[in-house]
Amino acid sequence: MTDQVDCDIRQSLDRVSSQMRRHYSDSLRELNLYAGQDNLLCRLWLDDGITQMQLSEHLKCEPPTVTNMVKSLEQNGFITRKRDEQDARVMRIYLTDKGKELEVPVKIKWKAQQEKLLQAVTIEERLNLRQLIQKLERNLS
Repeated sequence: MTDQVDCDIRQSLDRVSSQMRRHYSDSLRELNLYAGQDNLLCRLWLDDGITQMQLSEHLKCEPPTVTNMVKSLEQNGFITRKRDEQDARVMRIYLTDKGKELEVPVKIKWKAQQEKLLQAVTIEERLNLRQLIQKLERNLS
């Protein structure tokens, strides 16, 4: 019995995660973004002008992955790279006006995704769900 319940939980988590990512990715494509790039932009909306290494640490991604995201976002005109004024070896990443303009549309899409996911979930269930998910995260740490 327990094995079946555990299996059902894992399969449900996999399906929810996959569907959420697919729906959110589809919605981001309308803004010429891919999943993950929104997280990079979110970090810059909070702290513009940080280094690629700082982005890598924040996103918990390997540096080559961040480099590819930065190149793509730069090609689309959302960010620009500039050498640090104090240390020419360091490249800093800055939002362009076009990148700054994405903040509201991205947040709207994220909010719509959350509302769709949680529409039939009560406040009490949300609090319990948050607690359970935090436990799962701690188990994987």
